[in-house]
Amino acid sequence: MIMIRIPYLTLILALGFIACEDDEGPIAEISEESVSGEMISPETDMPCEPEPEPEPEPEPEPDPDPVSPIPELVKRDGTYETAPLEKENIVLTVLQNAANLSPEENLARMIEMGEEACSQDAKPDILLYHEFPLSGYIYGERQYKLTQSITVPGPETDALGELARSCDAYLIFGAYAKDELDWPGHILSLSTVIGRDGEIVAKVWKQRNIKRFYETFEISTTTVEAVRDRFRELYGAESEFPIIRTEFGNLAVSSVQLDPLIFSALAVRGAEIILRTSTLFFASDVAYTALSNNVYSAMANITDASQYGGQSIIVSPMGETMAQVESRLTEGFASAMIPIRAFRENRKIPQLTTEFTQDLFDQYVPEIPLNHLDLPADELPENGEEMKSLFDQISRWLNP
Repeated sequence: MIMIRIPYLTLILALGFIACEDDEGPIAEISEESVSGEMISPETDMPCEPEPEPEPEPEPEPDPDPVSPIPELVKRDGTYETAPLEKENIVLTVLQNAANLSPEENLARMIEMGEEACSQDAKPDILLYHEFPLSGYIYGERQYKLTQSITVPGPETDALGELARSCDAYLIFGAYAKDELDWPGHILSLSTVIGRDGEIVAKVWKQRNIKRFYETFEISTTTVEAVRDRFRELYGAESEFPIIRTEFGNLAVSSVQLDPLIFSALAVRGAEIILRTSTLFFASDVAYTALSNNVYSAMANITDASQYGGQSIIVSPMGETMAQVESRLTEGFASAMIPIRAFRENRKIPQLTTEFTQDLFDQYVPEIPLNHLDLPADELPENGEEMKSLFDQISRWLNP
């Protein structure tokens, strides 16, 4: 018998070539066997082409517009955050001035009336002026309104801060305001809250303007609703319905009218006293706000001969008038004592039917979309007529 010996390396190369070419015959299937007394191991290196390395998966691109998480705005157990109270009862005073003179004279009149109110036996803990005590309501073009708008802080808040400090009271007033750094060209309707030390505690934006209330124009000031997304970027969602937790109670400030959802939003955030600055108003609106949300509510109003002028008012949680300036045309002030400690005891936020009515409101489409004034300065409406024209163009109801 003739033995043919195949060189070991030749056999290995041949087997490796077959295994690499045959998809059905992986190298691992070659069992150890003897070829002329020599062992071939499946672990032996084969001259195969190496498989290409898999390409790494690309990193996911970051979200170009990440949505910031909304902080907890309402507690789930019906309670709300507070600051410790300093006293059992507090005194709230509403001040009603004419605001039909120059801004300098109006400021002097505000201080004069405030000093008179603070000299009363029942000294105020809170002084509430109306929406535009420095200027009155201004009709006209945007550029003119901007010349009459204040900056906050500014000389007006410095002077009123001195009044607050000397009276040892919180002071709230509304004004047309401008902010050329963050909001060039915009006319803001701000309510400024000054603390007992004379320093600014809060600058509260008007949440929204009344809409489709007038036949020929719309209010052209910039509100939270009109620039909501950018407002949140700058100030946070908690600044939309801010609660000022003080030693005299939880204060909320707004110049909104005829919008019960706004005041319910403030109430569920923990408002105990809703302080409203106004240019003309409905007394029934103030009473309803207090009664439906279980809060004290007050409205300081400008003097005017119409049935909506003057008569600044303070209302109890039962909707009853506690104090009022009787005249529509005459300047004056009115004060009421609020038993804040007794009121707060065991109190919860109001009961709202949001769960029951959710399906209905999910289908409701507001006529004017959010962010409708998030525009370049040179594209902002110049007046109320142009504002109405903008609403007609972007209306979801007129242009379904």
